[in-house]
Amino acid sequence: MDYYGFWQMLLDEISAAPKNTTERRIVTFNDARQYAGALSQWKALKKKRPGLRQVQVSPLIRAFFLPAAGAERLMDKFSDLLRIEDDLRIQVHSASPDKSGTAVMPWGVKAIHAPQAWSKSTGVHVKIGVIDTGADYRHPDLKHSLASGVNLLHRGMLPLDDNGHGTHIAGTLAAAGGTRGMMGVAPRALVYPVKAFDHSGSAYVSDIVLGIDWCVQNKIDIINMSFGMKTRSKALHDVVIKAYRAGIAIIASSGNDGKRGGDYPARYPETIAVGALDRRHRVAAFSNRGPYIDVYGPGESVPSCWLREGYKEMSGTSMATSHVTGAAALLLALRPSLTPRELKLLLRRTASPVRLRKGQRRASLGGGAADALRLLRAGARAKPVAAAAKA
Repeated sequence: MDYYGFWQMLLDEISAAPKNTTERRIVTFNDARQYAGALSQWKALKKKRPGLRQVQVSPLIRAFFLPAAGAERLMDKFSDLLRIEDDLRIQVHSASPDKSGTAVMPWGVKAIHAPQAWSKSTGVHVKIGVIDTGADYRHPDLKHSLASGVNLLHRGMLPLDDNGHGTHIAGTLAAAGGTRGMMGVAPRALVYPVKAFDHSGSAYVSDIVLGIDWCVQNKIDIINMSFGMKTRSKALHDVVIKAYRAGIAIIASSGNDGKRGGDYPARYPETIAVGALDRRHRVAAFSNRGPYIDVYGPGESVPSCWLREGYKEMSGTSMATSHVTGAAALLLALRPSLTPRELKLLLRRTASPVRLRKGQRRASLGGGAADALRLLRAGARAKPVAAAAKA
C-alpha cells in the first residue's frame, strides 16, 4: 500500500473542501500491519503538513478520525482495506435541570442503601472514568474526589465542566462533603473526568472512542457513560468490546424517550444498561425500558453538585447510571478482580423488584432496582464465575 499517497490524497481533498464544514469520518484499517504503516507515515508527515494535525488516532481499534473531505475518495481507492463510517453526534442523557437544590443526603443515595453499605466499603482506590462534559474542580464536595483526567477537546487543559452535566454525575458518584455538604454513593472512589462533550452536551462518536481508549490505557476500573444515540456505530461497539476484554466494566444509560428499547451504547451486550426510577420506586415515565435493561437506579429530581460550587436537581437515566456506577465501585473496592460479566450478573441478581404501574408486566421491564447493600453482601459470598462453573 502507498501510505504516502494515502495521506497526500487526503490532504489534497481537505485543502479543496469548504472551510466551514464540520463533518467527520471514522476510518478503520482491517489489517493491523497496514494500520501500523499508515500510522508511521502520518507521524512522519504531520510535522511538515499542518493539515494532517486535524487527524486523530485510536490505537485500540486501529482507526483514524478525520474530516469528511477526502474520505469518499479513500474508500473508492482502498475499499478492500478500509471501513469508513460517519462520525455521528451523540448527546448526554438528561433533561433540563429541574431546579436549584441544597446540600443534603440525596434521596437516591439513600434509596439504594449506600449509607448502610459504607461500613463495608466506601469505594476506596477504585478509579472511575466519567466520559462526559468535565467536572467543577472548585466544588468543595468534589475537591478530594477528582483526579486530573483528560480534556479531549482541548488537549493539555484540565477537563473543566462548562455544561454542568458531568459535575452532577461526579457528585452522585463520589461527592465527599461530609456533614456540611453532599455525599455520593462511593465517597472514597476517585473520579477521572474525561471531557468529550462540549458546552451543549454534544460529542462525536470519535471523541467517545478516544475517551474509552484513554481509560483502557490508564487502567481505569469502571466507566460511566451517561449518554446515547439511536444509531448503531461499529467503531463504538469495537472499542466497547476492547474495554470489556480488558476487564473494564462500562455502565451506560438507556435514554429518556419513555419507550421500550433504548439507545446505544447501552444496547450493546458488553455494557451494563441502566434505566431510571422515580421517587415511588417505579420505572420513571421518561425512562426507556425493556428486557435488555440490566438494572434501574434513582433518576427523578436527583440533587447533586453543580457549577459555581452549587447544587441542582436533574432527572434522567444519566442520573440513574451514576447511582449504579457508584454501587459497582463499592463492590469493586472489595472484589477488584471481578470481571465485567460477573459484575453485571451480581447487579442483576441482587436488584430488588420495582413497583409496577397499571398494566405493566415485570418481565417487560428487564432488571430490578439497584441495591448497594445487597450487592456487597452477595459479592462477598460469590465465587468467580469460572470457578463456580467447575464446581
